[in-house]
Parts: sequence; structure tokens; C-alpha cells
Amino acid sequence: MASNTFGKQLQLTSFGESHGVSIGGIIDGVPAGIQLDFEAIQLELDRRKPGQSSIVTQRKESDVVHFKSGVFEGKTTGMPIGFEIKNADQKSKDYGHIKDIYRPSHADFTYTKKYGERDYRGGGRSSARETANWVVAGAIAKQIIPEIEISAYTFSVGELSINDEYKIDMSQIEKNPVRCPNAKLAQQMETYIKQIRKEGDTIGGQVKCIINNVPIGLGDPIFEKLHANLAKAMMTINAVKGFEYGSGFSGTTLKGSQHNDEILSNQQTKTNFSGGIQGGISNGMPIEFTVAFKPVATLMKAQSSIDQSNKQVTVEGKGRHDPCVVPRAIPIVEAMAALVLADAFLINKINR
Repeated sequence: MASNTFGKQLQLTSFGESHGVSIGGIIDGVPAGIQLDFEAIQLELDRRKPGQSSIVTQRKESDVVHFKSGVFEGKTTGMPIGFEIKNADQKSKDYGHIKDIYRPSHADFTYTKKYGERDYRGGGRSSARETANWVVAGAIAKQIIPEIEISAYTFSVGELSINDEYKIDMSQIEKNPVRCPNAKLAQQMETYIKQIRKEGDTIGGQVKCIINNVPIGLGDPIFEKLHANLAKAMMTINAVKGFEYGSGFSGTTLKGSQHNDEILSNQQTKTNFSGGIQGGISNGMPIEFTVAFKPVATLMKAQSSIDQSNKQVTVEGKGRHDPCVVPRAIPIVEAMAALVLADAFLINKINR
């Protein structure tokens, strides 16, 4: 299996499976001399970890990260940073019933056809457990570019969505399990997700990310456009089905005279339909994008599928699963955005 490395100058190479001994990675390209805030790194992991509320999977993982190399007396040395996160609460028996069965909308079928093998325990490497590695790397990336503020939140769950009726208060994001910046809507979302779980079903939603204090000049034209790399990063996240930045699809309904961002004397733009990026390069305005997440594929309901002999079978989920992945995806979205921005920042330093 190739393609386990993300990034150009700042690179993360990850390893591990959902029900293996551990997961982890090597982060290469981090400049020497950065005083790491280990509490901040662990906090990001705590935001992502399972079992943190009644509306997420109840798998219990402490998700404590152990650094193996590249750090001395709290500072980065410029050498590869190795880290490991132990798996502690695997219940592999919950997956014995799908050993020879392909679950609908999972990677079971494609992994088997591509590699001839698959780890059916929790999805193996195709599991979202892998994203804990990304959060560690993203937390370090944030400390490479501390002046850039990256904030993501739950924009919608199913048809419940932020609109003009709901005032956005960013201070509310970490005060509710849904991570919605409006307390009233957050309660509605939480109630809805609990109802979906009782039905044995799942639901999707959208995450919005706003990035402030981005310097002008990040990203390169043609094949390293900043928005293209952000899109790839977001589309890498499990369950993501869509990405749009700036005006996105709604911009197709506007005339050019309505959509163009007029430039003011302070070098800012009157509007921000460009989403902070023009020609693949940051223009100094806030970068804004939205990520669409599908409903989790594992249902506690009977579904039709096939086994490895192409025999028609019925499969039903067991064990512990998220009824909605959106709340736990918030720190993952932020982490992947941080990796892209820190990578672009370091490439700029080399090229100047």
C-alpha cells in the first residue's frame, strides 16, 4: 500500500490500523527550535477522541500521544518527529460477522479487490481511527504558524442548518457536544442525532472552516494552488463527499459584476467571494470553505450485500459507531487545514 505520506516540505507519513497495537507517524520538515506546547497537542487529540459524549461512538481510547524522536528539552531539533498512540479498547469480536462480507458503502470491497487482503476489524487502515495521526501532525503545524487562526464548526446536521435566524457565537463551539456556534440550534441538532441513533440509522452534515490572519502569498499557481491543496486535504478525510470555498456553487447564480471582489486602498477586498484565495494564492482575506460529510456507512439496520463468493447476504452493523461524524470531524478539518497552510508557509520561506 503506497500513498501514506501527505505534504511537500512538511510531510506526515502515518502507520497503523484501527485494531492494531498502535497508530502513529513520522513528521518531517519541522524547523528546529520550536518550543512545543504538548498540552495543546493533547487537547486537540482530546477533541477528536471517541467516547466524549452520548452522540458519538462509545469506544474508550485515552489517545495519549508519545513522542519518540525529534524533540529535545521540549524543542524541535529539526530531525524527524516520531510519535505513537496506543490502541486500548479494541473489540475485534464485534466484526467477526463481516469477515467475509462486504459492508455497503465501506472500503471492504475495494480494498479486497485492490490488495487481495483486508483487515476487517474496524475497517483496518480505512478506519477514521487513522485521523488521530493527522490531528497530532496538525497540532504541531498550528505551532509552526501560530499567527494564523483556524476555526471550524458544525454548520449543519441533516436539514438543520445555520441561517439568518441563528446568531453565530464562536465561543459556543466547545460548549456543546455538537460543536455548533449557536446554543439553541446545537440543542436541536443533539436531539436529532440521538433520535437518529435510536432508529439505528445515521445522518450527515457540513463543517464550515474560517481561517484568519493568513499572509498574502501562500500557495503556488498551476499545480500547487492553495485551494486545490485544501480540497485534497479535506477530501482525504473519511466520509467527505464535497468541498467548496468562497462563493462555491452559489457563485454560479451571480453575474460577474456581482461576484468580483473590488480591491480597496488598504489592500483588502470589499467582498470575499474569492474565499481568501485568488489565482491559487492567498490574498490576505479570510479563507472560508465548507466540507460535506455523508451519513456514516455502518447502520444498525439490515442491508443487502454480497460475500466474497458473490453470494447475496444480509448484513447488519454491530458494536460502537458514530451516528453522525460531524462533531468529531471539527478538529480533523482544522488539522488538515493547518498542515496545508504550514506546508505552504515553509515552501515560501525556502523559495525566498
